[in-house]
Amino acid sequence: MAETPYSIGTEKESGLHRTLKFRYAGEGGTERSLEGYICDGINKEGEIIEVQTGSFGPLREKIKVLSARGKIRIIHPIAVVKFIELLDETGKTLRKRKSPRQGTEWDLFDHLLYAPELPLVPGLVIELALVDVLERRIDDGKGSWRRKGARILGRELAAWRGALPLERPADYLRFVPFGKGEEFTRKDLAEKAGISPAQAGKTLYVLAKMKLITRTGKKGRSFLYSIRAVKQKKGRP
Repeated sequence: MAETPYSIGTEKESGLHRTLKFRYAGEGGTERSLEGYICDGINKEGEIIEVQTGSFGPLREKIKVLSARGKIRIIHPIAVVKFIELLDETGKTLRKRKSPRQGTEWDLFDHLLYAPELPLVPGLVIELALVDVLERRIDDGKGSWRRKGARILGRELAAWRGALPLERPADYLRFVPFGKGEEFTRKDLAEKAGISPAQAGKTLYVLAKMKLITRTGKKGRSFLYSIRAVKQKKGRP
């Protein structure tokens, strides 16, 4: 049954969150209570499933506690393409457009800023779900001025593109397009990866907190970084 796009005044689980929860945990494995927390489900392999669409900061204590119960897989959607549908107060579509912003794997670091060491939790996998998203808004004057008063009603999965599981700390070195022993600055990372300097700065901050890279000195006013040796294997004994 399709989600009603204009259920005004109720706080509900988004269609995107619900779809991903069922995709990863299955119809019969969702909404479990563990150690005083509600998790999104447990899959057939026994992994605890948690769908997180925003910042990872609120998950820090929850994941630390739940990790004692078994392996955890956090599903984090990346909206590669976002479609925006604007409705009037009766639910009639006024217009639909494609957002000019495209999401990328690098968006992960926007959400890891307040929990940069979370990927180091033993038995934790962060899986990026690469999707197209339909965001429905209602033009009722109650939303943000940035959206000219339109309020977000919800987000739904429009298309599935694939997934990128990050299973161990060393997997995050895919975001460092430099060789071992090679020094680089924030600007170097931004230029080589094709991302903004701000995004490069967030990435370096998280990777440094994960102890995957280290500062080696300065080049002019810029810090120099290089890859650290990664010896540990992530997993549960």
